[in-house]
Amino acid sequence: MSEPYNDIKQVEMTVKTAQKMVGYATMSMDPDQLKDATNALNQAKTQYQEALANQTGVDQQLFQQSAEILRECETQLSGAKNE
Repeated sequence: MSEPYNDIKQVEMTVKTAQKMVGYATMSMDPDQLKDATNALNQAKTQYQEALANQTGVDQQLFQQSAEILRECETQLSGAKNE
């Protein structure tokens, strides 16, 4: 019973970490930070997809919020890379 909770918390933490890293990277525009932020975002998306595939009546609101944050981060990071 604790496993779905752990998956949810892991997704939440991974998405928040990626969001912070994208924010820092796009403010600094440092190439290494942009690369690390891209990796963090990809890891968060993978974690999200795995948890979404294995969900069993879990917090739909968290999944919706996470998906929105991931889309926003991807857009922000893509914009920074294209500058």
